[in-house]
Amino acid sequence: MADELAALTPGAIVVEGGVRFALFSEPAERVEVCLFDAATGRETDRHALRERSGDLWYDTLPGVAPGQRYGYRVHGPYEPDLGLRCNPNKLLIDPYARALDGGLEWNDALFGYQRGHRLGTHSFDRRDSAPYVPRCVVSAPQAASDSRPRHQWRDTVIYEMHLKGLTRACPDLPESLRGQPDALLHPVMIDHLKDLGVTTVELLPVQYAVSEEPLIRRGLSNYWGYNPLAWMAPDGPRLGLGQMDDLARLVAGLHDAGIEVLLDVVFNHSAEGNETGPTLSLRGIDNRSYYLLDPEHPARYLNYSGCGNALRCGHPAVARLIIDSLRFWAEAAGVDGFRFDLGATLLRDTWGQPDGDYLMGAIMNDPELSTLKLIAEPWDLGPGGYRPGGFPTGWSEWNDRFRRTVRRFWAGEKGLVGSLATRVAGSDDLFAGARRSPSASINFVTSHDGFTLQDLVSYRERRNEENGHDEPDGEAWNDSINCGTEGVSTDSGVVASRLRARRNRLATLLLARGVPMLLAGDEFGNTQHGNNNAYCQDNSIGWVDWHGCTDPGLDLRAFTAGLVRLRRQLPALTADHFINGDGRRRDRPALTPEYTLAWLRPDGEPMAVADWQAADACTLVCQAEAPDRPGRVLWILHGGKDDLVIPVPDAAVGAWRLLLDTASPDGFPDIFLTSSRHRVTVAAESVVLLSEQ
Repeated sequence: MADELAALTPGAIVVEGGVRFALFSEPAERVEVCLFDAATGRETDRHALRERSGDLWYDTLPGVAPGQRYGYRVHGPYEPDLGLRCNPNKLLIDPYARALDGGLEWNDALFGYQRGHRLGTHSFDRRDSAPYVPRCVVSAPQAASDSRPRHQWRDTVIYEMHLKGLTRACPDLPESLRGQPDALLHPVMIDHLKDLGVTTVELLPVQYAVSEEPLIRRGLSNYWGYNPLAWMAPDGPRLGLGQMDDLARLVAGLHDAGIEVLLDVVFNHSAEGNETGPTLSLRGIDNRSYYLLDPEHPARYLNYSGCGNALRCGHPAVARLIIDSLRFWAEAAGVDGFRFDLGATLLRDTWGQPDGDYLMGAIMNDPELSTLKLIAEPWDLGPGGYRPGGFPTGWSEWNDRFRRTVRRFWAGEKGLVGSLATRVAGSDDLFAGARRSPSASINFVTSHDGFTLQDLVSYRERRNEENGHDEPDGEAWNDSINCGTEGVSTDSGVVASRLRARRNRLATLLLARGVPMLLAGDEFGNTQHGNNNAYCQDNSIGWVDWHGCTDPGLDLRAFTAGLVRLRRQLPALTADHFINGDGRRRDRPALTPEYTLAWLRPDGEPMAVADWQAADACTLVCQAEAPDRPGRVLWILHGGKDDLVIPVPDAAVGAWRLLLDTASPDGFPDIFLTSSRHRVTVAAESVVLLSEQ
């Protein structure tokens, strides 16, 4: 029975006496597996897969063992007008490969057609691509121990980072370790994460990715890795993860420190690009099954990813590849969950329509995957592709509405207090109707994609010239400010303004309902010098700049850590539930002790409808109380240009304690208001937090 199951499992599966090779391809007329010598790279044997079950071609090769290098050649029709692009001259990467050896070398032989010919001629290229393609490596089965910390969503603080870029320029690490995966396990890094209060790191893609040919010509590379070639193989050339054991060891070490690991995964497109791209894997295996093609012109691809193609996630073979890949990372590396790049593609049916649920059902019914942290970037570039709030219960989503509202409010735009209240209260407009909680919202102000926090308050315009594109790249809108001077400044007034501006944004993020996500380096002033699309900058632009740690005027680490502590101490603000219009919880009976919340005007009176709609409103006052923690919390976000005196309600117990003031020297005054002092002065453009003690 085990042998029969192995026969129906795609990939190179180690069985008794050899290896079972299996590949899905509907149009194939013949499938060959090519074996290569690991030392010389030369092809040593070529075997046709003799068995076929449905569209799965398979065979067992005796004497083959783990470590064997291999690739596929698929014989079949080459009719691009029908969406068929088989070309046996092209060595193909197994989509189920667990490891790859070597890198991709760009050469005209990689292309299924003869470059230079017009696309409409559909020329057929007969050159062998094997000398330029990485080799797949047969890998023995492995499983990591389940040491997952399993932090509850309500307790989670995410730290988004690049595995190489975070440590590459860290002066406190041994030079030989910088930029290596194990650097993250050094006490310097573990202590840094734990001191911040981070529970969960989210790694930019570690799946094997390749750099686009135009980048290579410009002396650059796809540093971020959002250009996958193999979905189950860790990236050795780019990240130093030669095999899954390297990642499993890293994950286990972080688990020992109580830190979870999420992987940013890319299942919306592949590195093969559009119809003019190379034939490296899926295109030559089964182009029509794996990709969404233009139904009127099947020679062309539906580009819902913005990267040239879109995977056909509603097709059973593609859905299986995604599920099997996720299971593999979860079982072999022990990761705690996944963030899905352009995740709306997962919701598309087999024809690309945005109402498919095939893959969602498979993930949510999987006994292991359904227990992990699942995060969607809830959009892609196709029709109906903007889907915030559209994922099922059990998923969380990047909340770009939180990002946009917080940025606009602190950039000085008035009339946003209603939108800001919705965002800091958990975005019930997106999630409450589907009986999801505020932790469905991944709140963020910055991410890998865009300005860093330091640059968000230092540049009005992006500075992406180093990327070398003919047209401007990166987001044109940033809702950024420069505090009076564009770019780097040593003016003490500008430096102070930027420090407060960053504190304001961090305080809004870390005290809001939902799950906060920090961008690595924002806690100490990392800059990309105005580049808001550093995807190709494997250098000092893209690496986290640690110099802010040595400058008290730039270092926000203690402030950020203090905000995380406040978050955990104040469930009145951050508890994982929504409220009704009367300020009471939606998910509890009326007689249950209630969380209460009131929105106040700057004069202390309750907000009325007209107040929410006021075009000049720039101050949000939130009064909250949790039933299991006596005493109210008063949270004031003031975006106005002038100081404001706000009345404080009489203290029912003890006195009011000023815990946070982003305009004060260290941000945490920790002083009591005297009983005769019922007002608090809120500085222009600042955040104040008081707690009743």
